[in-house]
Amino acid sequence: MRSSPVSGEEVGLIRLADGSELKLRILVVDVREAGFSPFGGVNFDVKVVGGVSTLSVPEELRKAVGSKPLMPPEPPLDGWEIVDIVEQRPAVVEEVVATSQGKFIVRVVAEAVMVARNMKYRSTLGEPVYWVSWVYKISWKPVVGAGEL
Repeated sequence: MRSSPVSGEEVGLIRLADGSELKLRILVVDVREAGFSPFGGVNFDVKVVGGVSTLSVPEELRKAVGSKPLMPPEPPLDGWEIVDIVEQRPAVVEEVVATSQGKFIVRVVAEAVMVARNMKYRSTLGEPVYWVSWVYKISWKPVVGAGEL
């Protein structure tokens, strides 16, 4: 089974109540046909990975962690506080997959559901450390007409 990107990707944006903005990117590592599904006759096993980085952090937060120790390799047990997500644009990636039932567009959408911040440590960029939990929503549909893709 072969897959190829359709429309590239849409990078996600997470705006937080503390004024910071985070970027969420996802990548489809593998898509495999995995039996029957009522949704077009084929089911998929989709392997996805994601990562988060900061886009912007208010200067007062940078100053507050400027003299703090660097974040250790393992997440510390202390200092975490939940930060509300005030707005977000989900991360999206689509791929065309050839299957025994024809071609399908497999779409993965990632939405952040929780964010925690640690002000007792700093990142290598001198910013607070953010930890994000997100969910993947995976869907697919048959490609209609050979000339579309």
